[in-house]
Amino acid sequence: MPSASAAPDSPAPAVDALYDALAHCLAASTVDGKLAGVAALSRDFANGIIGTVPASPAPPIRAPGRPPRPLMVAARDVPHRGLGTPEGRAALLHAVAHIEFNAIDLALDAAFRFRDMPDAYRADWISVAADEARHFSLLSARMAALGVAYGDFPAHNGLWEMAEKTAHSCIARMALVPRVLEARGLDVTPGMVARLRAVGDLESVAVLEVILAEEVRHVAIGSQWFAWCCEREGLVPDQTFLALARDEARGAIRGPFNLPARTAAGFAESELRALMDWSDKERQR
Repeated sequence: MPSASAAPDSPAPAVDALYDALAHCLAASTVDGKLAGVAALSRDFANGIIGTVPASPAPPIRAPGRPPRPLMVAARDVPHRGLGTPEGRAALLHAVAHIEFNAIDLALDAAFRFRDMPDAYRADWISVAADEARHFSLLSARMAALGVAYGDFPAHNGLWEMAEKTAHSCIARMALVPRVLEARGLDVTPGMVARLRAVGDLESVAVLEVILAEEVRHVAIGSQWFAWCCEREGLVPDQTFLALARDEARGAIRGPFNLPARTAAGFAESELRALMDWSDKERQR
């Protein structure tokens, strides 16, 4: 696995430090380099070729390596297209692909940044990074069939902005990234599937159904480690989650909610009731 000091996408000697390998993947600045790095990381970690070694605290968070496209714009400036044309369906898939590409880096950074967590925590987030890379590849293949590639449409940087906002705290990261932003995908994907099915795009439906099923596990991993962190610090999980969500991400919480998926992903009934109440109040404003 290349070391963090190597050029992000160039070959380099293998290392035995997991944090070096994670840093290399985060720094990769091409799509192929990111996907290949994650595949090698996942394989070598599973085979025991690389493992955790004593390390200094994680450095200050910085933006991961990314290709020059897509063009980054404000979320409100990302155009919305109807699904009646191949271009409109491709634009929807591109938006999801961009989320998955960001999710690779979010999972990598979760493993890289919070170094006082158990080995099982790192194993979980490396597995999530591998899943997100596979999801991105599935979406890329489907977009190619529709005549477009990742980078052909503008996108926004909201997911990574939350990574920066929560870099100081594993509790905040687990609460606000998997349990708020990524959980939003559990809510909206069924609607995307229904709309794509209505226009006969069953190939895209199949891809999104795979992603939805597997994203439940990713959010559940966030729930598990959020609860673990709360127990370590003597905090009540549902109260702590709701306080963080209210203070840091209230605008990202809106219904309707996919209650079965969120329940399977570890949300308590008290949390779901509060989220639905917040959403109702926001709609009434």
